[in-house]
Amino acid sequence: MQQAKMNREWQDMAELLTAAQMRAIERAAIESGAVTGLELMERAGRGVVEAVFEEWPDLAQAPHKAVVLCGPGNNGGDGFVVARLLGEWGWQVEVFLYGSPDKLPPDAKTNYERWGALGEVNQLDPARLFGADGGVKHADLWVDALFGTGLARPLSDEALIRGVTSLNEVSSLGLVKVVAVDIPSGVCADSGRVLECSEKSVETGVHADLSVSFHRAKAGHFLADGSRCSLGLIVKDIGLEGSPRPPDDVVGLVERASLPDLGKAAQTHKYTHGHALVLSGGAGRTGAARLAARGALRIGAGLVTLGVPGSAQMEVASRITALMLKRIDDADGLAGVLEDARVNALCLGPGLGIARAQDLVPAALSAGRAVVLDADALTAFGDDPAALFALLHDKCVLTPHGGEFARLFPDIADKLNATATKGPAYSKVDATRAAAERAGCIVLFKGPDTVIAAPDGRCSISSAQYERAAPWLATAGAGDVLAGFITGLLARGFAPMQAAETAAFCHVECARCFGPGLIAEDLPEALPAVLRDLGVP
Repeated sequence: MQQAKMNREWQDMAELLTAAQMRAIERAAIESGAVTGLELMERAGRGVVEAVFEEWPDLAQAPHKAVVLCGPGNNGGDGFVVARLLGEWGWQVEVFLYGSPDKLPPDAKTNYERWGALGEVNQLDPARLFGADGGVKHADLWVDALFGTGLARPLSDEALIRGVTSLNEVSSLGLVKVVAVDIPSGVCADSGRVLECSEKSVETGVHADLSVSFHRAKAGHFLADGSRCSLGLIVKDIGLEGSPRPPDDVVGLVERASLPDLGKAAQTHKYTHGHALVLSGGAGRTGAARLAARGALRIGAGLVTLGVPGSAQMEVASRITALMLKRIDDADGLAGVLEDARVNALCLGPGLGIARAQDLVPAALSAGRAVVLDADALTAFGDDPAALFALLHDKCVLTPHGGEFARLFPDIADKLNATATKGPAYSKVDATRAAAERAGCIVLFKGPDTVIAAPDGRCSISSAQYERAAPWLATAGAGDVLAGFITGLLARGFAPMQAAETAAFCHVECARCFGPGLIAEDLPEALPAVLRDLGVP
């Protein structure tokens, strides 16, 4: 895929790196003479200890006991630093090394020797760590420094599999605290997928209470199994802020909506903020479109009209107030409505029905307006995705969930869903970028790890994980509201990528604002409070 130069502003984004990008940044800093690899390793180890004390202040109050598991690479070197610092703090520390010390990289070997002046290094032997009953050696803290971002193969050694499995069992009971250095061992830092050993047909990844990453979070922290394998994430500065920027295909993490753009200026009128048209299905199928329309209106579209067939007019008219109503029976009727150039954004799909979608979608796309296609508007072309792609243009946004994505992009979905046996594994970022390039428009691939991509390779993740977890979004109609949010922002003049990112951010914030008991109708009603809290003018 050809990658565009991304001269985007990152004030609303945090950069997420791949393992290769992180290595390139470290290498550039070291080669420039700004820092040594040994200094970076020391800073990383200190960052882990700081993060542990921040997360669990009681551990900083008095010496405790720790078990540090070190691997054969530089991640293991970070672990030796952690062990030494905890030992100097007065902790009782046991260190176990997987692999031979003679094969450690130079900086890791140096820190192995520094720890060796304070304590013993044991070979990672399950018999010494885990009893016959599967119980683990008692410790207040376990440090996973086995494999970091450079993991390219699954945890296949029997000792590792047994050890990680036993540790996860007791960790799930809350009997130990587990911190992972950079990312839990077994998880691919690029894709967030736990790598599977094909010979044993088993996935083995450490389940950590906290991951401590360095300089920037990695894409894998927010994709697939990344957040399942770690309950928390802290990113520590290790002095690389002045280093060269990563390559242009960097992925952004949506952290704030484009808030100034969400406000409304004085001395404007409703048409200043656009006119959105949401197409509805027939009688008994209008609820989803009404949810989308309400979302479009709440996020600031000046007018929102529901286009309904004659069979649903009475049903819809009795259930709306601020929304407008227009009878649209077929493609000709839609073409007539679109003669009004003030209708500048359309939403098709929620509750639309397959036959109606097949009729209306081509007419909507031929008008060249901004269009959101969701639900039935996507499913209607599952047997012939190429027919849809031929109609799309750069003002379109597709919002598939996993099933819809697989129907439109079956080969890409097969690649994404294939067993990950080596790293870097194919990721949701890779899949969404490929889909956007094929479709020629923005693709928003929904999930707790929503990925948004443009045809030129721009990509971002809107995460509902860690401190932004919003499990209440798993409710019928939530996706319809998201489609409405995007449509409303398009009507207001937002670029498609910006509209998708901003809507996804607000969608999660609304769920978090409302909390347990959320149903889809609550999302638009929570938006005013969210916007006030975010300082929207």
